[in-house]
Amino acid sequence: MKTLLRYAAVALVLSVVAFMLGSYHTDVYRKLLLWIALALGYNFLFGIAGQVAFSHFTFYGLGAYAVVIGVTQLELPLALAVLLSVSICAVVSLAVAIPATRLEGFYLALATMAFAQLFVVLLNAGGDFTGATGGLANYRLPEVFGVYVTGPWYTVVVVLLLLFTVATLWRLDRSYFGRACRAVRDNAEAAAAMGIDVPRTKVLAYAVTSTLAGLAGVVYAFVDNTVNPVIFGLENSFLLLFMVVVGGSGSFLGAVLGAVLLYLMPFVLSPLIGHHHALVFGLVMMAVVMFQPKGLVGLLPVRAPRRAVTEPASGAPAAPAPLGKAAK
Repeated sequence: MKTLLRYAAVALVLSVVAFMLGSYHTDVYRKLLLWIALALGYNFLFGIAGQVAFSHFTFYGLGAYAVVIGVTQLELPLALAVLLSVSICAVVSLAVAIPATRLEGFYLALATMAFAQLFVVLLNAGGDFTGATGGLANYRLPEVFGVYVTGPWYTVVVVLLLLFTVATLWRLDRSYFGRACRAVRDNAEAAAAMGIDVPRTKVLAYAVTSTLAGLAGVVYAFVDNTVNPVIFGLENSFLLLFMVVVGGSGSFLGAVLGAVLLYLMPFVLSPLIGHHHALVFGLVMMAVVMFQPKGLVGLLPVRAPRRAVTEPASGAPAAPAPLGKAAK
């Protein structure tokens, strides 16, 4: 119950912020929340499960395109279009993960990079179905219970998506599955020797995080009411990787810090140095790797976990003396 109240309080605070901003800053804020959700998912895949994949943003685009095509061209009800889009992302992620996760490190990265490029090629060659190079535009979110959800109210939907992503990944990380992912990341052979099904763990980690990215894409589709291949290019997959590494790989807080910093950095630097802010991204990445491998989260003070100390009950026998020392 306390956890539910905490999530409700966070949702309220994050939603109220949108009503305090102008239309432009509300749009920036919505997209920042989406980037945080994506960074959290990629942090689980890369930082906790140890998989270097460049297809995370591809599933973001797949979810966006699927729901738009479902609503506009297939004329499906919104709920059915969303369900179909998420299901497509889940099935495709399994189809990619089952053969791809048999690869390791550099080869897995190349395989997922090829899949990401193939997705963009298919979008450009999709004709009227995908809108080709121009994408799909001039659509809007259908009515929800007779009401059009727009403006700051749609930010509430983005906030709910973000909190759902956090809750899902947090529970997974604290479960046996999360411990299995960390064990496979650290040493796959040792994890297998302990009875962990390594291929199954890799496939599930990839599929779950990719499906969450697809769900985020479904929500993004109605932020700008336009989708096109340029948005879902490979460079954004690299940006996700930078966010996780700069913030602190394997840390939920680190993913949030990295996403906030690198998403807002162009808004600050562009008036000063124009489009050369990409160079600053590279310099920041190099500096973090060389001087702060734990990322920004490593700069924060960490409290040592408190351990309860229990006194022996009256009349209870004292604890045995350590080996090599005689009891007095």
